[in-house]
Amino acid sequence: MPPRRRKRLDPAVFNLPVDKMRQGYYSDKYFVRAREILRADKHSPRVTMQVFGKSQAFLGGMDEAIAILKLCTDDWDALEVQALYDGDRIEPWETVMLIEGPYDAFAHLETLYLGVLARRTRVGTNVRAVVEAARPKQVMFFPARHDHWLVQTGDGYAAHIAGAIGVSTDAQASWWGSSGIGTVPHALIAAYHGDTTLATQKFAEYMDPEVQIITLVDYENECVATSLDVARVLGDRLWGVRIDTSENLVDKSIIPAMGSFRPTGVNPHLVWNVRNALDSEGFGHVKIVVSGGFTAEKIRFFEEQLVPVDAYGVGSSLFAGRFDFTADIVLVEGKPEAKVGREFRPNKRLEKVK
Repeated sequence: MPPRRRKRLDPAVFNLPVDKMRQGYYSDKYFVRAREILRADKHSPRVTMQVFGKSQAFLGGMDEAIAILKLCTDDWDALEVQALYDGDRIEPWETVMLIEGPYDAFAHLETLYLGVLARRTRVGTNVRAVVEAARPKQVMFFPARHDHWLVQTGDGYAAHIAGAIGVSTDAQASWWGSSGIGTVPHALIAAYHGDTTLATQKFAEYMDPEVQIITLVDYENECVATSLDVARVLGDRLWGVRIDTSENLVDKSIIPAMGSFRPTGVNPHLVWNVRNALDSEGFGHVKIVVSGGFTAEKIRFFEEQLVPVDAYGVGSSLFAGRFDFTADIVLVEGKPEAKVGREFRPNKRLEKVK
Protein backbone atom coordinates (compact mmCIF):
# COMPACT_ATOMS: atom_id res chain seq x y z
CA MET A 1 0.00 0.00 0.00
CA PRO A 2 1.53 3.38 -0.99
CA PRO A 3 2.22 5.82 1.83
CA ARG A 4 -0.47 8.37 2.58
CA ARG A 5 1.95 11.27 3.08
CA ARG A 6 -0.68 13.57 4.51
CA LYS A 7 0.59 17.02 5.29
CA ARG A 8 1.64 17.73 8.87
CA LEU A 9 1.60 21.14 10.52
CA ASP A 10 4.83 23.13 10.43
CA PRO A 11 6.51 22.95 13.88
CA ALA A 12 6.72 26.77 13.92
CA VAL A 13 2.92 26.92 14.21
CA PHE A 14 3.05 25.70 17.80
CA ASN A 15 5.19 28.56 19.13
CA LEU A 16 6.90 26.24 21.61
CA PRO A 17 9.05 27.56 24.47
CA VAL A 18 11.94 25.63 22.97
CA ASP A 19 14.72 26.68 25.34
CA LYS A 20 12.78 25.74 28.46
CA MET A 21 11.63 22.46 26.93
CA ARG A 22 15.20 21.57 26.05
CA GLN A 23 16.25 22.33 29.62
CA GLY A 24 13.58 20.00 31.00
CA TYR A 25 11.64 22.79 32.70
CA TYR A 26 8.27 21.20 31.88
CA SER A 27 9.41 17.58 32.20
CA ASP A 28 9.06 15.11 35.04
CA LYS A 29 12.27 15.42 37.00
CA TYR A 30 13.18 11.76 36.76
CA PHE A 31 13.49 12.01 32.99
CA VAL A 32 15.77 15.02 33.29
CA ARG A 33 17.90 13.18 35.84
CA ALA A 34 18.00 10.07 33.65
CA ARG A 35 19.50 12.19 30.88
CA GLU A 36 22.04 13.67 33.31
CA ILE A 37 23.10 10.20 34.50
CA LEU A 38 23.52 8.82 30.99
CA ARG A 39 25.65 11.76 29.96
CA ALA A 40 27.76 11.71 33.10
CA ASP A 41 28.39 8.01 32.48
CA LYS A 42 29.02 8.61 28.77
CA HIS A 43 26.42 5.94 28.08
CA SER A 44 24.26 6.66 25.02
CA PRO A 45 22.35 3.53 24.03
CA ARG A 46 20.29 3.58 20.85
CA VAL A 47 16.76 2.69 21.86
CA THR A 48 13.33 2.31 20.33
CA MET A 49 10.63 4.09 22.32
CA GLN A 50 7.10 2.84 21.72
CA VAL A 51 4.12 5.13 22.35
CA PHE A 52 0.59 3.81 22.68
CA GLY A 53 -2.83 4.81 23.97
CA LYS A 54 -5.03 2.82 26.29
CA SER A 55 -8.44 3.61 24.78
CA GLN A 56 -10.23 3.49 21.49
CA ALA A 57 -9.92 7.07 20.36
CA PHE A 58 -9.58 9.71 17.66
CA LEU A 59 -5.91 10.66 17.67
CA GLY A 60 -4.91 14.25 18.33
CA GLY A 61 -1.70 16.07 19.19
CA MET A 62 0.60 14.04 16.96
CA ASP A 63 1.84 16.98 14.88
CA GLU A 64 2.49 18.86 18.11
CA ALA A 65 4.33 15.89 19.60
CA ILE A 66 6.50 15.66 16.48
CA ALA A 67 7.20 19.39 16.69
CA ILE A 68 8.44 18.90 20.26
CA LEU A 69 10.80 16.18 19.08
CA LYS A 70 12.01 18.16 16.08
CA LEU A 71 12.69 21.39 17.93
CA CYS A 72 13.60 20.27 21.43
CA THR A 73 15.66 17.12 21.01
CA ASP A 74 19.44 17.49 21.09
CA ASP A 75 19.82 16.11 17.58
CA TRP A 76 16.75 15.55 15.41
CA ASP A 77 18.88 14.09 12.63
CA ALA A 78 19.95 11.30 14.98
CA LEU A 79 16.35 10.16 15.42
CA GLU A 80 14.11 8.02 13.26
CA VAL A 81 10.45 8.63 14.00
CA GLN A 82 7.42 6.79 12.68
CA ALA A 83 3.96 7.99 13.56
CA LEU A 84 0.26 8.00 12.80
CA TYR A 85 -1.56 11.20 11.87
CA ASP A 86 -3.86 13.56 13.70
CA GLY A 87 -7.37 12.36 13.00
CA ASP A 88 -6.56 8.66 12.80
CA ARG A 89 -8.83 6.31 14.71
CA ILE A 90 -6.81 4.18 17.11
CA GLU A 91 -7.47 1.03 19.09
CA PRO A 92 -6.42 0.31 22.69
CA TRP A 93 -2.71 -0.55 22.92
CA GLU A 94 -2.10 0.33 19.29
CA THR A 95 1.34 1.80 18.71
CA VAL A 96 0.90 5.40 17.56
CA MET A 97 4.57 6.41 17.40
CA LEU A 98 8.03 4.86 17.45
CA ILE A 99 11.09 6.94 18.28
CA GLU A 100 14.49 5.40 17.57
CA GLY A 101 17.74 7.08 18.53
CA PRO A 102 20.22 7.76 21.34
CA TYR A 103 18.06 7.87 24.44
CA ASP A 104 19.87 10.78 26.06
CA ALA A 105 18.94 12.93 23.03
CA PHE A 106 15.21 12.80 23.77
CA ALA A 107 14.77 11.35 27.28
CA HIS A 108 13.69 14.74 28.64
CA LEU A 109 10.78 15.06 26.20
CA GLU A 110 8.59 12.10 27.22
CA THR A 111 6.38 14.09 29.59
CA LEU A 112 5.75 16.67 26.88
CA TYR A 113 4.80 14.51 23.93
CA LEU A 114 2.66 12.20 26.05
CA GLY A 115 0.88 15.18 27.56
CA VAL A 116 -0.07 16.76 24.25
CA LEU A 117 -1.23 13.41 22.85
CA ALA A 118 -3.43 12.82 25.90
CA ARG A 119 -4.92 16.29 25.92
CA ARG A 120 -5.62 16.71 22.23
CA THR A 121 -6.86 13.13 21.84
CA ARG A 122 -9.32 13.66 24.69
CA VAL A 123 -10.72 16.80 23.10
CA GLY A 124 -10.73 15.39 19.57
CA THR A 125 -12.38 12.13 20.61
CA ASN A 126 -15.12 13.91 22.52
CA VAL A 127 -15.70 16.33 19.66
CA ARG A 128 -15.88 13.49 17.15
CA ALA A 129 -18.52 11.78 19.31
CA VAL A 130 -20.79 14.83 19.29
CA VAL A 131 -20.12 15.51 15.61
CA GLU A 132 -21.14 11.96 14.71
CA ALA A 133 -24.23 12.23 16.93
CA ALA A 134 -25.25 15.52 15.30
CA ARG A 135 -24.28 14.81 11.68
CA PRO A 136 -25.09 16.43 9.29
CA LYS A 137 -25.87 19.33 11.58
CA GLN A 138 -23.28 21.79 12.79
CA VAL A 139 -21.43 21.55 16.08
CA MET A 140 -20.01 24.71 17.62
CA PHE A 141 -17.02 24.29 19.94
CA PHE A 142 -17.72 26.39 23.06
CA PRO A 143 -15.55 25.09 25.94
CA ALA A 144 -12.99 27.92 26.18
CA ARG A 145 -14.41 29.25 29.45
CA HIS A 146 -14.02 25.86 31.10
CA ASP A 147 -10.24 25.65 31.05
CA HIS A 148 -7.02 27.65 31.06
CA TRP A 149 -6.54 30.01 28.12
CA LEU A 150 -3.16 28.49 27.26
CA VAL A 151 -4.81 25.29 25.98
CA GLN A 152 -7.06 27.03 23.46
CA THR A 153 -4.89 26.85 20.36
CA GLY A 154 -4.27 23.12 20.41
CA ASP A 155 -7.75 22.26 21.63
CA GLY A 156 -9.27 24.28 18.82
CA TYR A 157 -7.18 22.46 16.24
CA ALA A 158 -8.12 19.09 17.75
CA ALA A 159 -11.78 20.09 17.46
CA HIS A 160 -11.26 21.24 13.86
CA ILE A 161 -9.65 17.95 12.87
CA ALA A 162 -12.49 16.08 14.58
CA GLY A 163 -15.09 17.93 12.56
CA ALA A 164 -16.41 20.85 14.61
CA ILE A 165 -17.78 23.51 12.28
CA GLY A 166 -16.95 26.53 14.39
CA VAL A 167 -14.78 27.46 17.37
CA SER A 168 -15.39 30.39 19.68
CA THR A 169 -12.00 32.13 19.90
CA ASP A 170 -9.46 33.35 17.39
CA ALA A 171 -6.78 31.41 19.27
CA GLN A 172 -8.67 28.15 18.76
CA ALA A 173 -8.84 28.82 15.02
CA SER A 174 -5.31 30.14 14.56
CA TRP A 175 -3.50 26.96 13.52
CA TRP A 176 -5.54 26.65 10.34
CA GLY A 177 -5.84 30.37 9.66
CA SER A 178 -9.46 30.99 10.59
CA SER A 179 -11.22 33.01 13.29
CA GLY A 180 -13.71 32.49 16.09
CA ILE A 181 -17.48 32.66 15.80
CA GLY A 182 -20.04 33.67 18.38
CA THR A 183 -23.50 34.85 19.28
CA VAL A 184 -25.00 37.94 20.87
CA PRO A 185 -24.10 37.20 24.52
CA HIS A 186 -26.15 37.56 27.66
CA ALA A 187 -23.71 40.20 28.89
CA LEU A 188 -24.39 42.49 25.91
CA ILE A 189 -28.12 42.04 26.48
CA ALA A 190 -27.66 43.00 30.12
CA ALA A 191 -25.65 46.06 29.07
CA TYR A 192 -28.73 47.19 27.13
CA HIS A 193 -30.92 46.72 30.23
CA GLY A 194 -32.13 43.25 29.29
CA ASP A 195 -33.46 44.28 25.89
CA THR A 196 -32.47 41.38 23.63
CA THR A 197 -33.86 43.01 20.52
CA LEU A 198 -31.98 46.26 21.08
CA ALA A 199 -28.73 44.43 21.83
CA THR A 200 -29.13 42.41 18.65
CA GLN A 201 -29.84 45.56 16.64
CA LYS A 202 -26.65 47.11 17.97
CA PHE A 203 -24.76 43.95 17.10
CA ALA A 204 -26.07 44.17 13.54
CA GLU A 205 -25.27 47.87 13.35
CA TYR A 206 -21.63 47.63 14.36
CA MET A 207 -20.55 44.20 13.17
CA ASP A 208 -19.34 43.39 9.67
CA PRO A 209 -22.31 42.45 7.46
CA GLU A 210 -20.59 39.14 6.73
CA VAL A 211 -20.90 38.10 10.39
CA GLN A 212 -23.82 35.76 10.94
CA ILE A 213 -26.14 37.09 13.62
CA ILE A 214 -27.17 34.51 16.19
CA THR A 215 -28.76 35.87 19.34
CA LEU A 216 -29.45 34.27 22.70
CA VAL A 217 -33.18 34.35 23.42
CA ASP A 218 -33.45 32.96 26.96
CA TYR A 219 -32.48 36.11 28.90
CA GLU A 220 -36.04 36.68 30.15
CA ASN A 221 -36.91 32.97 30.13
CA GLU A 222 -39.36 33.57 27.29
CA CYS A 223 -37.68 32.00 24.29
CA VAL A 224 -40.72 32.05 22.02
CA ALA A 225 -41.63 35.68 22.63
CA THR A 226 -38.03 36.87 22.46
CA SER A 227 -37.32 34.94 19.26
CA LEU A 228 -40.32 36.52 17.57
CA ASP A 229 -39.44 40.01 18.80
CA VAL A 230 -35.93 39.77 17.37
CA ALA A 231 -37.04 38.17 14.10
CA ARG A 232 -39.67 40.86 13.50
CA VAL A 233 -37.05 43.58 13.80
CA LEU A 234 -34.03 41.90 12.17
CA GLY A 235 -35.85 40.01 9.41
CA ASP A 236 -33.50 38.36 6.93
CA ARG A 237 -30.45 39.73 8.76
CA LEU A 238 -31.11 37.29 11.61
CA TRP A 239 -29.33 34.00 10.90
CA GLY A 240 -30.46 32.18 14.01
CA VAL A 241 -31.54 32.17 17.64
CA ARG A 242 -29.77 30.30 20.39
CA ILE A 243 -31.66 28.62 23.22
CA ASP A 244 -29.57 28.28 26.37
CA THR A 245 -32.18 27.91 29.12
CA SER A 246 -30.74 26.94 32.51
CA GLU A 247 -31.25 23.32 33.53
CA ASN A 248 -32.95 24.65 36.70
CA LEU A 249 -35.54 26.75 34.89
CA VAL A 250 -38.75 26.07 32.98
CA ASP A 251 -39.31 28.40 30.03
CA LYS A 252 -42.61 30.25 30.21
CA SER A 253 -43.84 28.68 26.97
CA ILE A 254 -43.51 25.23 28.54
CA ILE A 255 -45.67 25.81 31.62
CA PRO A 256 -49.06 25.10 29.93
CA ALA A 257 -47.81 21.70 28.70
CA MET A 258 -46.10 20.47 31.85
CA GLY A 259 -46.84 17.04 33.23
CA SER A 260 -45.71 14.47 30.68
CA PHE A 261 -42.03 15.28 30.10
CA ARG A 262 -39.05 16.80 31.84
CA PRO A 263 -39.73 20.53 31.47
CA THR A 264 -36.45 22.08 32.62
CA GLY A 265 -33.62 23.45 30.54
CA VAL A 266 -33.36 23.05 26.79
CA ASN A 267 -35.78 20.27 25.96
CA PRO A 268 -37.41 19.08 22.72
CA HIS A 269 -40.77 20.64 23.54
CA LEU A 270 -39.17 24.07 23.96
CA VAL A 271 -37.35 23.81 20.64
CA TRP A 272 -40.57 22.85 18.89
CA ASN A 273 -42.35 25.81 20.50
CA VAL A 274 -39.75 28.20 19.11
CA ARG A 275 -39.67 26.55 15.68
CA ASN A 276 -43.45 26.54 15.30
CA ALA A 277 -43.73 30.16 16.41
CA LEU A 278 -41.07 31.35 13.97
CA ASP A 279 -42.58 29.36 11.10
CA SER A 280 -46.08 30.65 11.82
CA GLU A 281 -44.92 34.24 11.24
CA GLY A 282 -42.87 33.50 8.13
CA PHE A 283 -39.45 33.25 9.74
CA GLY A 284 -38.64 29.77 8.50
CA HIS A 285 -35.16 30.96 7.50
CA VAL A 286 -34.19 31.59 11.13
CA LYS A 287 -32.13 28.67 12.40
CA ILE A 288 -32.17 27.29 15.93
CA VAL A 289 -28.97 26.69 17.88
CA VAL A 290 -29.16 24.94 21.24
CA SER A 291 -26.60 24.86 24.05
CA GLY A 292 -26.32 24.16 27.75
CA GLY A 293 -25.33 20.73 29.02
CA PHE A 294 -25.22 19.00 25.65
CA THR A 295 -23.32 15.73 25.37
CA ALA A 296 -23.15 13.15 22.61
CA GLU A 297 -25.93 11.23 24.37
CA LYS A 298 -28.21 14.25 24.63
CA ILE A 299 -27.58 15.20 21.00
CA ARG A 300 -28.32 11.64 19.94
CA PHE A 301 -31.61 11.75 21.85
CA PHE A 302 -32.61 15.02 20.16
CA GLU A 303 -31.77 13.60 16.75
CA GLU A 304 -33.72 10.41 17.39
CA GLN A 305 -36.72 12.54 18.35
CA LEU A 306 -36.29 14.62 15.15
CA VAL A 307 -36.11 17.84 17.17
CA PRO A 308 -35.75 20.78 14.74
CA VAL A 309 -32.26 21.86 15.81
CA ASP A 310 -29.92 23.32 13.20
CA ALA A 311 -26.72 23.47 15.27
CA TYR A 312 -25.46 22.37 18.68
CA GLY A 313 -23.20 24.39 20.93
CA VAL A 314 -21.16 22.09 23.15
CA GLY A 315 -18.87 23.11 26.01
CA SER A 316 -17.58 21.43 29.15
CA SER A 317 -18.51 17.86 28.17
CA LEU A 318 -15.73 18.00 25.56
CA PHE A 319 -13.14 17.81 28.35
CA ALA A 320 -14.58 14.64 29.92
CA GLY A 321 -12.86 11.28 30.24
CA ARG A 322 -9.31 9.96 30.21
CA PHE A 323 -7.24 9.20 27.14
CA ASP A 324 -3.84 8.39 28.58
CA PHE A 325 -0.74 7.57 26.56
CA THR A 326 2.33 5.65 27.68
CA ALA A 327 5.86 5.37 26.32
CA ASP A 328 8.22 2.45 26.88
CA ILE A 329 11.64 1.51 25.65
CA VAL A 330 11.09 -1.79 23.84
CA LEU A 331 14.40 -2.25 21.98
CA VAL A 332 17.95 -1.40 22.99
CA GLU A 333 20.57 -1.55 20.24
CA GLY A 334 17.96 -3.32 18.14
CA LYS A 335 17.37 -6.14 20.63
CA PRO A 336 14.25 -6.70 22.76
CA GLU A 337 14.49 -4.96 26.10
CA ALA A 338 11.22 -4.00 27.73
CA LYS A 339 9.22 -4.04 30.91
CA VAL A 340 7.16 -7.24 31.23
CA GLY A 341 3.92 -6.80 29.31
CA ARG A 342 5.25 -3.99 27.12
CA GLU A 343 6.84 -5.90 24.28
CA PHE A 344 7.57 -4.40 20.87
CA ARG A 345 4.40 -4.07 18.80
CA PRO A 346 5.10 -2.85 15.25
CA ASN A 347 2.28 -1.10 13.43
CA LYS A 348 2.08 -1.14 9.62
CA ARG A 349 0.00 2.04 9.74
CA LEU A 350 2.92 4.12 10.98
CA GLU A 351 4.68 6.40 8.52
CA LYS A 352 8.20 7.76 8.65
CA VAL A 353 8.39 11.38 9.74
CA LYS A 354 10.67 13.59 7.68
